Amino acid sequence: MRIIDVSRELFSTPAYPGDPIPKRDLVRRMSMGDACNLSGFYAGCHSATHMDAPRHFIDDGKTIDQMDLSAFTGECTVIEAEGIITGADIDAILPECEKMILFKGNGQAFLSASAAFVLADAGVKLVGTDAQSIEMCDEEFHAHKQLLGAEIPILEGLDLSKVQPGNYRLMALPLFLAGAEASPVRAVLIQDSEMGV
Repeated sequence: MRIIDVSRELFSTPAYPGDPIPKRDLVRRMSMGDACNLSGFYAGCHSATHMDAPRHFIDDGKTIDQMDLSAFTGECTVIEAEGIITGADIDAILPECEKMILFKGNGQAFLSASAAFVLADAGVKLVGTDAQSIEMCDEEFHAHKQLLGAEIPILEGLDLSKVQPGNYRLMALPLFLAGAEASPVRAVLIQDSEMGV
């Protein structure tokens, strides 16, 4: 069994435009005579590798703590793609995919509204990307609204640079943040020898 960390580091990852910039404060330091080292930190819920819950775009949607943890772990397929992914593109890849799909595109793969519709209609359980967002910055968030409206969590900001396309087991558990629309996660892919990736 091989465990591949596909998370980005919280404090060094650039923030999405307009989002809070994560920072860490040293509260106590042994080098300054304190009995222990102690830190505090500040970050946005969408910092670095993070999971969007329905509440992000659906005002009465579930918050991250209201979602069943099974929504964040399971068999997944990593797909290489770049540019705008259409509904026709999704139709072509679905027969080869697990119900959780991660898009590897060097930060340049984005879902169209039609792609999100096909994914939701097919009963996909989770959609992820190595981009900061599943949509271009100038979009009206149709893909977010389509997926989150179907209670499909969105995993953004992955680091898939060391991952080959294929099937894995995903674990991406969010922090227990009551009432939050998203949460940073530590995401890993588990590769079993029998998966043949």
